[in-house]
Amino acid sequence: MVTEILTDDDLNSTMVEYEVEGKALSAFLCRPKPPGRYPGLILIQEWWGLNDQIKGVAQRLAKENLVVLAPDLYSRLGHVVTQNGAEAAKLADALDADQTLADLLGALRFLKGAPEVAPERVGLVGFSVGGAYALQLASRTSEVQCAVAFYGEIPPDSEIEKLAVPLLYFHGEEDGWIQKQDVQRLKETLKKFKKAGAVKTYPNAPHAFFNDARREVYHPQAAKDAWKKTLAFFDKYLRTG
Repeated sequence: MVTEILTDDDLNSTMVEYEVEGKALSAFLCRPKPPGRYPGLILIQEWWGLNDQIKGVAQRLAKENLVVLAPDLYSRLGHVVTQNGAEAAKLADALDADQTLADLLGALRFLKGAPEVAPERVGLVGFSVGGAYALQLASRTSEVQCAVAFYGEIPPDSEIEKLAVPLLYFHGEEDGWIQKQDVQRLKETLKKFKKAGAVKTYPNAPHAFFNDARREVYHPQAAKDAWKKTLAFFDKYLRTG
Protein backbone atom coordinates (compact mmCIF):
# COMPACT_ATOMS: atom_id res chain seq x y z
CA MET A 1 0.00 0.00 0.00
CA VAL A 2 1.50 3.34 -1.06
CA THR A 3 0.80 6.22 1.35
CA GLU A 4 3.35 8.86 0.34
CA ILE A 5 5.39 9.71 -2.72
CA LEU A 6 8.56 11.79 -2.77
CA THR A 7 9.93 13.00 -6.08
CA ASP A 8 13.44 12.71 -7.46
CA ASP A 9 14.45 12.78 -11.10
CA ASP A 10 16.43 9.53 -10.83
CA LEU A 11 14.45 7.62 -8.21
CA ASN A 12 11.06 6.25 -7.24
CA SER A 13 10.50 6.86 -3.51
CA THR A 14 7.38 5.73 -1.67
CA MET A 15 6.04 4.80 1.73
CA VAL A 16 4.91 1.18 1.71
CA GLU A 17 3.31 -1.29 4.10
CA TYR A 18 4.20 -4.91 4.80
CA GLU A 19 2.72 -7.34 7.30
CA VAL A 20 4.27 -9.21 10.20
CA GLU A 21 2.01 -11.49 12.23
CA GLY A 22 -1.04 -9.71 10.81
CA LYS A 23 0.20 -6.23 11.77
CA ALA A 24 0.71 -3.64 9.02
CA LEU A 25 4.11 -1.97 9.35
CA SER A 26 5.46 1.02 7.45
CA ALA A 27 8.70 1.51 5.55
CA PHE A 28 10.29 3.94 3.10
CA LEU A 29 11.15 2.28 -0.22
CA CYS A 30 13.54 3.95 -2.62
CA ARG A 31 14.69 2.50 -5.95
CA PRO A 32 16.30 3.57 -9.22
CA LYS A 33 13.85 4.42 -12.00
CA PRO A 34 15.45 2.40 -14.82
CA PRO A 35 13.94 -1.10 -15.01
CA GLY A 36 16.09 -3.99 -13.91
CA ARG A 37 17.06 -6.11 -10.92
CA TYR A 38 19.25 -4.44 -8.34
CA PRO A 39 20.93 -5.42 -5.08
CA GLY A 40 18.72 -4.68 -2.08
CA LEU A 41 19.46 -3.03 1.23
CA ILE A 42 17.66 -2.80 4.56
CA LEU A 43 18.43 0.58 6.16
CA ILE A 44 17.79 0.72 9.92
CA GLN A 45 17.14 4.10 11.53
CA GLU A 46 18.56 5.91 14.55
CA TRP A 47 16.38 6.37 17.62
CA TRP A 48 14.84 9.59 16.24
CA GLY A 49 12.42 7.64 14.04
CA LEU A 50 12.00 7.33 10.29
CA ASN A 51 12.83 10.98 9.67
CA ASP A 52 13.92 13.01 6.65
CA GLN A 53 17.61 12.46 7.40
CA ILE A 54 17.25 8.67 7.19
CA LYS A 55 15.09 8.99 4.07
CA GLY A 56 17.84 11.15 2.59
CA VAL A 57 20.42 8.44 3.30
CA ALA A 58 18.10 5.93 1.61
CA GLN A 59 17.94 8.15 -1.47
CA ARG A 60 21.72 8.58 -1.54
CA LEU A 61 22.13 4.81 -1.44
CA ALA A 62 19.47 4.26 -4.10
CA LYS A 63 21.37 6.61 -6.40
CA GLU A 64 24.17 4.04 -6.19
CA ASN A 65 21.85 1.55 -7.93
CA LEU A 66 20.50 -0.14 -4.82
CA VAL A 67 16.89 -0.76 -3.84
CA VAL A 68 16.64 0.51 -0.27
CA LEU A 69 13.94 -0.28 2.29
CA ALA A 70 14.01 1.70 5.55
CA PRO A 71 11.51 0.15 8.00
CA ASP A 72 9.81 2.38 10.56
CA LEU A 73 10.93 0.75 13.81
CA TYR A 74 8.19 2.69 15.59
CA SER A 75 5.33 1.35 13.46
CA ARG A 76 3.95 -0.40 16.56
CA LEU A 77 4.42 2.77 18.64
CA GLY A 78 2.47 5.22 16.50
CA HIS A 79 5.06 6.06 13.81
CA VAL A 80 6.67 8.67 16.05
CA VAL A 81 9.41 10.98 14.79
CA THR A 82 11.10 13.24 17.34
CA GLN A 83 13.99 15.64 17.79
CA ASN A 84 13.87 15.35 21.57
CA GLY A 85 16.61 13.13 22.99
CA ALA A 86 14.66 12.11 26.09
CA GLU A 87 11.63 11.11 24.02
CA ALA A 88 13.84 9.25 21.55
CA ALA A 89 15.47 7.32 24.40
CA LYS A 90 12.05 6.31 25.75
CA LEU A 91 10.94 5.17 22.30
CA ALA A 92 14.06 3.08 21.77
CA ASP A 93 13.69 1.55 25.24
CA ALA A 94 10.05 0.73 24.47
CA LEU A 95 11.04 -1.49 21.56
CA ASP A 96 10.83 -5.21 22.25
CA ALA A 97 14.08 -6.54 20.81
CA ASP A 98 12.73 -9.91 19.69
CA GLN A 99 9.66 -8.33 18.10
CA THR A 100 11.78 -5.69 16.38
CA LEU A 101 14.07 -8.36 14.95
CA ALA A 102 11.00 -10.27 13.73
CA ASP A 103 9.70 -7.08 12.13
CA LEU A 104 13.06 -6.51 10.44
CA LEU A 105 13.04 -10.08 9.13
CA GLY A 106 9.61 -9.35 7.72
CA ALA A 107 10.97 -6.24 6.04
CA LEU A 108 13.86 -8.24 4.64
CA ARG A 109 11.54 -10.82 3.12
CA PHE A 110 9.28 -8.10 1.72
CA LEU A 111 12.30 -6.50 0.05
CA LYS A 112 13.58 -9.80 -1.33
CA GLY A 113 10.17 -10.42 -2.85
CA ALA A 114 10.17 -7.14 -4.77
CA PRO A 115 10.45 -7.77 -8.54
CA GLU A 116 13.23 -5.20 -8.95
CA VAL A 117 15.44 -6.82 -6.27
CA ALA A 118 17.97 -9.60 -6.81
CA PRO A 119 17.09 -11.64 -3.69
CA GLU A 120 20.50 -13.31 -3.49
CA ARG A 121 22.17 -9.88 -3.14
CA VAL A 122 20.73 -8.13 -0.10
CA GLY A 123 22.58 -6.39 2.72
CA LEU A 124 22.02 -4.45 5.95
CA VAL A 125 23.10 -1.03 7.15
CA GLY A 126 22.13 0.60 10.44
CA PHE A 127 22.97 3.67 12.48
CA SER A 128 23.26 3.82 16.29
CA VAL A 129 20.20 1.89 17.54
CA GLY A 130 19.84 0.69 13.96
CA GLY A 131 23.48 -0.35 13.96
CA ALA A 132 22.85 -2.50 17.02
CA TYR A 133 19.91 -4.17 15.30
CA ALA A 134 21.97 -4.69 12.14
CA LEU A 135 24.57 -6.53 14.22
CA GLN A 136 21.94 -8.69 15.89
CA LEU A 137 20.11 -9.46 12.67
CA ALA A 138 23.34 -10.44 10.91
CA SER A 139 23.94 -12.94 13.72
CA ARG A 140 20.48 -14.47 13.44
CA THR A 141 19.84 -14.91 9.73
CA SER A 142 21.68 -16.17 6.70
CA GLU A 143 19.28 -14.33 4.38
CA VAL A 144 21.65 -11.39 3.84
CA GLN A 145 25.07 -11.21 2.23
CA CYS A 146 26.73 -8.51 4.38
CA ALA A 147 26.13 -5.94 7.12
CA VAL A 148 27.38 -2.44 7.91
CA ALA A 149 26.92 -1.05 11.43
CA PHE A 150 27.59 2.58 12.33
CA TYR A 151 28.34 2.96 16.06
CA GLY A 152 25.80 0.38 17.22
CA GLU A 153 25.87 -1.26 20.64
CA ILE A 154 28.10 -4.31 20.41
CA PRO A 155 26.43 -7.60 21.35
CA PRO A 156 27.92 -10.33 23.57
CA ASP A 157 30.65 -12.54 22.14
CA SER A 158 28.16 -15.39 21.83
CA GLU A 159 26.20 -13.32 19.29
CA ILE A 160 29.32 -12.28 17.38
CA GLU A 161 30.30 -15.95 17.18
CA LYS A 162 27.07 -16.59 15.23
CA LEU A 163 27.78 -13.83 12.71
CA ALA A 164 27.12 -15.43 9.33
CA VAL A 165 28.10 -12.62 6.92
CA PRO A 166 30.93 -10.10 6.40
CA LEU A 167 30.70 -7.11 8.74
CA LEU A 168 31.94 -3.52 8.49
CA TYR A 169 31.74 -1.56 11.76
CA PHE A 170 32.34 2.18 12.19
CA HIS A 171 33.16 3.92 15.46
CA GLY A 172 34.19 7.41 16.52
CA GLU A 173 37.08 7.68 18.96
CA GLU A 174 35.15 10.30 20.97
CA ASP A 175 31.95 8.23 21.12
CA GLY A 176 30.44 8.60 24.57
CA TRP A 177 27.96 5.76 24.06
CA ILE A 178 30.03 2.94 22.59
CA GLN A 179 33.01 2.18 24.81
CA LYS A 180 36.48 1.67 23.36
CA GLN A 181 36.90 -1.60 25.25
CA ASP A 182 33.78 -2.98 23.55
CA VAL A 183 35.12 -1.99 20.14
CA GLN A 184 38.38 -3.75 20.99
CA ARG A 185 36.38 -6.78 22.13
CA LEU A 186 34.58 -6.81 18.78
CA LYS A 187 37.91 -6.79 16.94
CA GLU A 188 39.29 -9.60 19.06
CA THR A 189 36.12 -11.70 18.84
CA LEU A 190 35.93 -11.36 15.05
CA LYS A 191 39.53 -12.56 14.88
CA LYS A 192 39.01 -15.34 17.43
CA PHE A 193 36.09 -16.84 15.52
CA LYS A 194 37.64 -16.15 12.10
CA LYS A 195 34.82 -13.90 10.97
CA ALA A 196 35.05 -11.72 7.88
CA GLY A 197 34.93 -8.35 9.54
CA ALA A 198 36.59 -4.96 9.68
CA VAL A 199 36.41 -2.22 12.30
CA LYS A 200 37.23 1.40 11.48
CA THR A 201 37.70 4.00 14.23
CA TYR A 202 37.89 7.71 13.39
CA PRO A 203 39.95 10.09 15.56
CA ASN A 204 38.04 13.03 17.07
CA ALA A 205 34.69 11.74 15.79
CA PRO A 206 31.74 11.52 18.24
CA HIS A 207 28.73 9.26 18.32
CA ALA A 208 26.44 9.79 15.30
CA PHE A 209 29.25 11.42 13.31
CA PHE A 210 27.48 10.53 10.03
CA ASN A 211 24.28 12.44 10.83
CA ASP A 212 24.59 15.69 8.87
CA ALA A 213 21.26 16.92 10.25
CA ARG A 214 22.88 17.24 13.70
CA ARG A 215 25.67 19.74 13.27
CA GLU A 216 26.84 19.33 16.86
CA VAL A 217 28.01 15.78 16.11
CA TYR A 218 28.51 15.67 12.34
CA HIS A 219 32.13 15.01 11.38
CA PRO A 220 32.42 15.59 7.62
CA GLN A 221 35.82 13.95 7.14
CA ALA A 222 34.82 10.77 8.97
CA ALA A 223 31.42 10.71 7.28
CA LYS A 224 32.94 11.09 3.82
CA ASP A 225 35.45 8.30 4.39
CA ALA A 226 32.85 5.99 5.96
CA TRP A 227 30.53 6.55 3.00
CA LYS A 228 33.30 5.69 0.56
CA LYS A 229 34.17 2.52 2.49
CA THR A 230 30.50 1.54 2.78
CA LEU A 231 29.94 1.78 -0.97
CA ALA A 232 33.12 -0.21 -1.66
CA PHE A 233 31.94 -2.86 0.82
CA PHE A 234 28.58 -3.16 -0.93
CA ASP A 235 30.30 -3.30 -4.31
CA LYS A 236 32.38 -6.22 -3.07
CA TYR A 237 29.63 -8.26 -1.45
CA LEU A 238 26.45 -7.29 -3.30
CA ARG A 239 27.62 -6.81 -6.88
CA THR A 240 30.12 -9.62 -7.41
CA GLY A 241 29.92 -13.39 -7.42
